[in-house]
Amino acid sequence: MSEPRYGIWIPVYGNCGAMNHPQEPRDASYLRAKALIQLAEECGFTTTLIAEHIINPKNQELDQLETWTAAAALAEATNSIEIIAAVKPLLFHPAVLAKMALGIDAISSGRFAINLVSAWFKPEMEKSGIFFLSHHERYRYSQEWIAVVKALWRGEQVNFSGDYFHISDLCLLPRPVAQPHPRVYLGGESEPARNLAMKEADVFFLNGRPIEVIRETIADVRKRKRKLPKPLKFAMSAFVIARPTDAEAQQEYQWLLDLTKQDDRSALLKSIDPDVVMFKNMAKYPGVGSNGGTAAGLVGSYDTVAARIADFVSVGIDTFMLQFQPFAPEMKRFSEEVMPRVRFLQLVA
Repeated sequence: MSEPRYGIWIPVYGNCGAMNHPQEPRDASYLRAKALIQLAEECGFTTTLIAEHIINPKNQELDQLETWTAAAALAEATNSIEIIAAVKPLLFHPAVLAKMALGIDAISSGRFAINLVSAWFKPEMEKSGIFFLSHHERYRYSQEWIAVVKALWRGEQVNFSGDYFHISDLCLLPRPVAQPHPRVYLGGESEPARNLAMKEADVFFLNGRPIEVIRETIADVRKRKRKLPKPLKFAMSAFVIARPTDAEAQQEYQWLLDLTKQDDRSALLKSIDPDVVMFKNMAKYPGVGSNGGTAAGLVGSYDTVAARIADFVSVGIDTFMLQFQPFAPEMKRFSEEVMPRVRFLQLVA
């Protein structure tokens, strides 16, 4: 059984857990992102995700890091880590996005990837005057969008006429360093998301969930028809709280949970598309962190967390995109205490 890949969420909103943590001032700056990704690289993390919003969904009066300019700069500031930039197709014409991605692919020497997200946060579209399509239509739009992007990445002379895009004799050069093109991650929990992932993605990005839910989801997605030559891989988001003992980890979890309850989420909940499955499921798994957070159960002693990661690997998770708080010290703790334990479990399995 191969060792999993570990990544970090860049705290584009300011923090990944409680917005007002006494040991972690809220900071959505590029300088913080740069310091964290460089530390992650030193600690053995191999990938990172930069979520995309143009305004902060947690509180529209707070700072929000811009994804694509940050991705280009972080590509120059790092040496080995994969940089995944989330993209909402409604915000970018596919020809423009494809060219931008080729630029960052070149800067990073082939370490760049995208995470295709079909959008759920209405205010950033509505306030920008961008028509917010219905849930299912957003996925039809995304399917056409990614088809255009991938054709341009392949260096083809693209002529395309669809419901949303019309491309005439367009070819983008130079071709990508990453072959056959930058890796495509795709996130979502709905049926259209699962179908699109199986059709077009290299990696399906799952929100953190209990292992039995993850097992069922992977089995369901794998039943679908796939035309790409390589099998679909699976990544999962999770918030980690690891301590010497389970009791200490649970105590820290409860403290963080109490802190997060002080955050005002009313504006966020009023601004989501009610058809988004992720938010319909969110109430089933309360906890700390975004995109499932602690629902994956990576809360416990170093041995407990390592064993749970190994269990997720056994059901098909290849990559763990992790959140911590306070971010830097907890990320270092994970690299020093949990990563070696997982490696040992993989060796003896």
